[in-house]
Amino acid sequence: MKNRLLVVALLVLATGVFAQDATAKKYGDEVKTADLKEYLTILASDALEGRETGTRGQRMAAAFIASHFEELGLQPPVNGSYYQPVTLYASGTPEVRFNPGGVALTSDEYIYFGSGETSGLMELPLVFAGTGSDADLAQVDVKGKAVIIMMGETASMRNNPAMGKLREKEAKLVILAMNSEDDFKTTAGQIRMFGGGRMSLKKGAASNNLGVFLITPAAAGKIFKSTPEKLKQAAEGKKLAKVKPTTVGFTITPKHTEVKTSNVLGFLEGTDKKDEVIVITAHYDHIGKRDSGEGDLINNGADDDGSGTVAVMALANAFVKAKNEGKGPRRSILFMLVTGEEKGLLGSQYYTDISPVYPLNKTVVNLNIDMVGRRDPQHKDSAPYVYVIGSDKLSTELHNLSEEVNKNTTKLIFDYTYNDQNHPERLYYRSDHWNFAKNDIPIIFYFDGIHEDYHQPSDEVDKIEFDLLTQRAQCVFYTAWEIANREKRIVADAK
Repeated sequence: MKNRLLVVALLVLATGVFAQDATAKKYGDEVKTADLKEYLTILASDALEGRETGTRGQRMAAAFIASHFEELGLQPPVNGSYYQPVTLYASGTPEVRFNPGGVALTSDEYIYFGSGETSGLMELPLVFAGTGSDADLAQVDVKGKAVIIMMGETASMRNNPAMGKLREKEAKLVILAMNSEDDFKTTAGQIRMFGGGRMSLKKGAASNNLGVFLITPAAAGKIFKSTPEKLKQAAEGKKLAKVKPTTVGFTITPKHTEVKTSNVLGFLEGTDKKDEVIVITAHYDHIGKRDSGEGDLINNGADDDGSGTVAVMALANAFVKAKNEGKGPRRSILFMLVTGEEKGLLGSQYYTDISPVYPLNKTVVNLNIDMVGRRDPQHKDSAPYVYVIGSDKLSTELHNLSEEVNKNTTKLIFDYTYNDQNHPERLYYRSDHWNFAKNDIPIIFYFDGIHEDYHQPSDEVDKIEFDLLTQRAQCVFYTAWEIANREKRIVADAK
């Protein structure tokens, strides 16, 4: 009799688990390829002009997303609105005067890239820090000083790890001597094309980035009364002391313009655990149009981050259908498409640091989707994959759940290459999940990698792999489903 009861109990338990899995599968199938393609064809069309933050095209995108949330019946959580207004301040090209080492440089020998400002003339000690390697920085006191670094042939200005280290060491200004005249011309051209779009949440606020001057190698030689070749030799030979310190004088007079934009939020209230909130994010802004050139000038951002935006919209479809049919979710879900990511993660920073609609201590997890519609060169011929970043940084429990859910559902290859916080690309810090992570909220960032069309007009809808986009979006759905419906809340690891 006991054995018979045990068998019945096991069958009941097994049936419950299967039913739950079948329910998740049913609504996961509501994340549909056809919907993703329909939404993305609109968001990444030329009519939206590249969705530059604060422009007409971005406002059109916001209206499209808000109308979708309204049609689904999601609650408008911002005082009865789907829009969370965000005021940003755009920094135009500042007036700059630059006098390093007592040398008058011409305007074709340097360019400024930053959002700092000075009140009148500022003078700083100027030191030479070789290539900016750990070994070089250990030899030089950079605190409160201006620092010159020699860029190598393969060095990246944006992702140079020395920049983060110099910020930590409290350097005031960085001067990057480019590897060649051609490198300088190319980089300066890109800055002139895109650099005028810097923004901040406060007028005149300091940027998260250091103020940076780029100079030609010949200019570096002039400053230190040497030659570029001798400076490179000193850098490579670690003989930094032979390059004598000098001073730099400069003034930076900023130009600020107020920019009105908004995050777009839709809220699905949970059932018995409705006070706990899962936030699912993507950024719907992109980098707009190029001012000049030949051919296509509109950066439509189909992958970056049109793909993540439409994934969030499709996830909303699935969860709303589940709720309408009496299937939860137990916890509430906030679907949030944020603005100003391309300007420095500003929309998500506004939400977390200035005006969270729901308390951060009630925010269980952030699932952030940024570029999930393509393959990168490293996975050209691989089985379906996605880069997973940050799942283990704050919550071992979340990481294990993520792995288990994927194993039982979408079976994607999880690539953790970029999960290393010290990876040169530093992706853990470069999308909207970071503003949640820095507030100790567990996160997962889903990403497809860096491809040749990143921030180019060629990032178009016709290059999106919609079946793969669907599979990745479903992976996020199943993960969110489990987090939303499990008995115990996901918690961060003890510090």
